[in-house]
Amino acid sequence: MRSQKAVVRIANAQGFWGDSMLGPLRLIEEGPVDYLTFDYLAELSISIMQKQKMRDPQAGYARDFIDVLQKILPTCREKGIRIIANAAGVNPEACLRAIQQTVRELGLADLKIGVVAGDDILADLDALMASGERFSNLDSGEDISAIRPRITSANVYIGAQPIVDALKQGADIVVTGRVADPRWRWRR
Repeated sequence: MRSQKAVVRIANAQGFWGDSMLGPLRLIEEGPVDYLTFDYLAELSISIMQKQKMRDPQAGYARDFIDVLQKILPTCREKGIRIIANAAGVNPEACLRAIQQTVRELGLADLKIGVVAGDDILADLDALMASGERFSNLDSGEDISAIRPRITSANVYIGAQPIVDALKQGADIVVTGRVADPRWRWRR
């Protein structure tokens, strides 16, 4: 089990899907960093990833994250930097397989990988609507049924607790879909 530190240094390496690889490289080489985070999932990105997954069941995640991992994992391992990324997009299983292949290729197969899934509710959307769950436009109040045939992605924010749990269980890399938790309060 890892010991707790008085100061935790978190650096965000990339802020969008397709962001430069220079940020993560410089952060791990130049700065003292404990956790390196990556944020890929804007609404448009999720929609694009869902369409990619519909065409190819092995797609639907931020594939450039895998390229970044190939470059940074050895140094992150050496320095004890843990990685948290919402790179799983709408296909956590495919993203996990790609990460596992990368860590094997790098000879780092002992790294622990945590996966947080459950944010993609597209397959459940019709059943949720049928059970009476109300989805309405926040601006107009219009019911979702008016646009349901055009919906290609439906994701919910599932919160930070599963990430914390994965880190407590020793994950070196935690990959997620859509997560955020504005109610989360860090406790000392």
